[in-house]
Amino acid sequence: MSTLAIVGSQWGDEGKGKIIDYLAVKADMVVRAQGGSNAGHTVVIQGKKHALHLIPSGILSEHTVNIIGNGVVFDPEGFFSEVEQLEKDGICTDRIYVSDRAHLVFPYHKTLDALYEAARGADDIGTTKKGIGPAYTDKIERSGLRVCDMQDPESFHRKLSAQIDRKNQIVTAIFGAPPLDKEEIVARYLEYAERLRPRVRDTGVMVYEAVKAGKKVLFEGAQGSLLDVDLGTYPYVTSSHPTSGGFTTGSGLGAGSIRDVVGITKAYTTRVGKGPFVTELENATGERIRELGHEYGATTGRPRRCGWFDGLVVRYSARINGTTGLALMLLDVLSEFDELKLCVRYDYKGEKLEHFPASLDVVAACTPEYRTLPGWKRDISGCKSFESLPDKAKDYVKAVEEITGVPVKIVSVGPDRTQTIVREEVF
Repeated sequence: MSTLAIVGSQWGDEGKGKIIDYLAVKADMVVRAQGGSNAGHTVVIQGKKHALHLIPSGILSEHTVNIIGNGVVFDPEGFFSEVEQLEKDGICTDRIYVSDRAHLVFPYHKTLDALYEAARGADDIGTTKKGIGPAYTDKIERSGLRVCDMQDPESFHRKLSAQIDRKNQIVTAIFGAPPLDKEEIVARYLEYAERLRPRVRDTGVMVYEAVKAGKKVLFEGAQGSLLDVDLGTYPYVTSSHPTSGGFTTGSGLGAGSIRDVVGITKAYTTRVGKGPFVTELENATGERIRELGHEYGATTGRPRRCGWFDGLVVRYSARINGTTGLALMLLDVLSEFDELKLCVRYDYKGEKLEHFPASLDVVAACTPEYRTLPGWKRDISGCKSFESLPDKAKDYVKAVEEITGVPVKIVSVGPDRTQTIVREEVF
């Protein structure tokens, strides 16, 4: 069995797209199993930047089959917009298949997402307003519609019309907003259904048969582990499980089907949106990291909050994911600094914490305890091997290993596919 899951070890935006793209050249199949178009992977190949949101990053590899699994909430509008852009870039999109069990995102989900967020006022949670949360709400409430429902136009027309009527009651009666145009939405989604029909499959069978046949199957995570709805910094989380356990459910495989888990980890820490962030740097150093790392969201364009490497976050992520190796990303961004800090524990009112707390009130009251290392003050973007890195850069990588308890198997020294140092093969 050759199966590998790629997870984000922090709050997302760690550089998963680059590593998935790098590994996809070896993969027979890349599977997306959770989240929706709120995700964003930016991949750079020969200087050309590709921003992917819903479509798996394996699409940039010529032979790889790409699966959008049952755990994804599928937005047809966003999907076809992304397909069109890829085709404009000369990329073949024939190898994308969508699970017939995936739940659908509709315009009323996006409308409600924005209305609920506005109603929270100062207590908003920073949603992308892509309709993801309301779509998962319908899924759990058992009122959602799935891709398989699109296959019968008459039945789909009836079910969708009824849902729009119900949602318009909420939109108008509770929020005082104008109703959505039912006929326009129904007509548009019936058209999407026909366009999507050739791509619809029982993808669980496809993934199972690929694994059973010994093919290389790569599971692509969206968002980061600290955004898991159960295990993350709730309520500032996403609506799904971007941890390794979510990949089996979201792809239709049984437990134990994934052999290895690589945690994608920035050499520093970032997050988007609200919530406590113990190592955040609200100063010139944080600003410099943001500019050097181009820390702006691929999906939203929002500036990311930046701080030093938080060892508790990555150590926690390693535990909940069963991480077998790390890919340390954006090490080159730290090349300008005289000294570097890595958080080894938290101080909570005099108590030393070695593990990441559940309560955000506790997290907000914590201060970081750092290990300080000297910077290497040298451009490393051209380094091709671990041995060619400056000694102080190698010391930094080793410190990450010591703090997290997980070996760093891949080191990234730049955005391009070629700027990747593999210390140990993971796939």
